[in-house]
Amino acid sequence: MTELNLDNLNRQEKEFKAALDQAGVPTSAAALESQFQTIADNEGVPFSNDSAYSPFWRMTRALVTKPVLWLLAYLVRHLMPQTFVKLATGSMLELLAWTFDIERKPAAKLTGTLTFTRASSSGALMVAKGTWVRTVAINGTTYRVRVTADSSFADGETTLQAPVEAELAGSAYNLAGGYFTVLEEPIDGVTSVTNASDWITTPGAEEESDDAMRLRVRNQFSAVNQYHTDAVYRSMIAEQIGIDPDRIYFDHSAPRGPGSADAYVLFDTGTPSQSYLDPVNTYITDEGNHGHGDDLQVKAMPEQVEDVAGTFIYPSTLTAAELTLLQADVEQFIRAAFRENSDYSPSRTWPFNRFSFSKLSQELHAQFAVLVSISWGQPDIVTELAVARLGTLALTWTMEA
Repeated sequence: MTELNLDNLNRQEKEFKAALDQAGVPTSAAALESQFQTIADNEGVPFSNDSAYSPFWRMTRALVTKPVLWLLAYLVRHLMPQTFVKLATGSMLELLAWTFDIERKPAAKLTGTLTFTRASSSGALMVAKGTWVRTVAINGTTYRVRVTADSSFADGETTLQAPVEAELAGSAYNLAGGYFTVLEEPIDGVTSVTNASDWITTPGAEEESDDAMRLRVRNQFSAVNQYHTDAVYRSMIAEQIGIDPDRIYFDHSAPRGPGSADAYVLFDTGTPSQSYLDPVNTYITDEGNHGHGDDLQVKAMPEQVEDVAGTFIYPSTLTAAELTLLQADVEQFIRAAFRENSDYSPSRTWPFNRFSFSKLSQELHAQFAVLVSISWGQPDIVTELAVARLGTLALTWTMEA
């Protein structure tokens, strides 16, 4: 076990220690021993041997000084930081959030719908509850969703919408359209399965992180008032749909006349269907949780569709299998930058932002050191109140000469 001490403090811990020093609390072994000696002298207790090597002072340091230093170190390193929202973690942050009527959001499984297609439209055909559909491997990970209710093609239908749930909780399942395409067990008559662009009913999520929870608590400082400001609406929306407050953007340009505004929600990966946002609009508009005369509508962030083309040069030493794997991984890395998956961590597209292809090249080289050169067929992408999404992705691969 690492011994608690007051060495190598960070900036904020030094500030806490300085506060103790200013209050006259002894925070070093020498200061504690001096204070002990002063108290002993004031009480008239004489010590004839006050050498640092005397058995008495060795016992004092062992029984008194060292434990007090442990307590002081615990106070500075752990207890004092946990009294501030900015620094608190875990259960201590939850206690501070409770005073603002905020609780940590639990992990959640994605729910949505998949589209099954069959070749013949005659007769009925059932897709049974429990049918598993998966993705191809993305950065070595395969994601699966399970059909949650028996669903049948009616006579004359060639497509079927079936409800599904993710195998596990987490935001990694919030994939863009076209990822879930593999039936684990073939179904006679079904030719294909896929997820549409608006397939998500309820996004998956991890348990709320400390940083995300701090954002909601901080927002409450400006939201606790009698007026419906942005902070109040941001708090409502974040609470209703479980989104981080910094993913909500406002348009105050009176889109429906005076007193109207729109709140746009940016989702990290994938875009839920409008039905996911309908309850929060009902809560604000129909249930009267809005300011007098306010007209606020909550919508998904508008999308700015961009076609991307790039040329990649690879070394001649790659085998065919290695090249195939590299091509698949590079494509998924680029798709992650455009918020289609979360298996890689490149710089992502944002509203009111410039998406830099030179920076994307730098990140690709760092992730895939084997790449020789990268060039792009378009300039940087600049967005206003919209998030850039992929239209087509055309990658050309050329062997190094």
